[in-house]
Amino acid sequence: MARGTIRYWAAAKAAAGTAEEAYEATTLAAALSEARNRHADSPEFERVLVRCSFLVNGQQVGKRGHDAVTLPEGGTVEVLPPFAGGAA
Repeated sequence: MARGTIRYWAAAKAAAGTAEEAYEATTLAAALSEARNRHADSPEFERVLVRCSFLVNGQQVGKRGHDAVTLPEGGTVEVLPPFAGGAA
């Protein structure tokens, strides 16, 4: 089980109510599931999250399945909603 940080930007930050929080997960899918559970009281969080793109330690996740993206110990997940009207 790896531990690291999830950083939220723009609308994701507003929906999460925080700029960052810890994760404890082996894959991006597990970390996002943990985040969804943590923010279950914010319906906006899920609406924003499904439109986001993700970076893991500065590397784009792209279209890879989130369950195939392994998270490293001490890693950083950046949660990036579409900016300036762009689409995910």
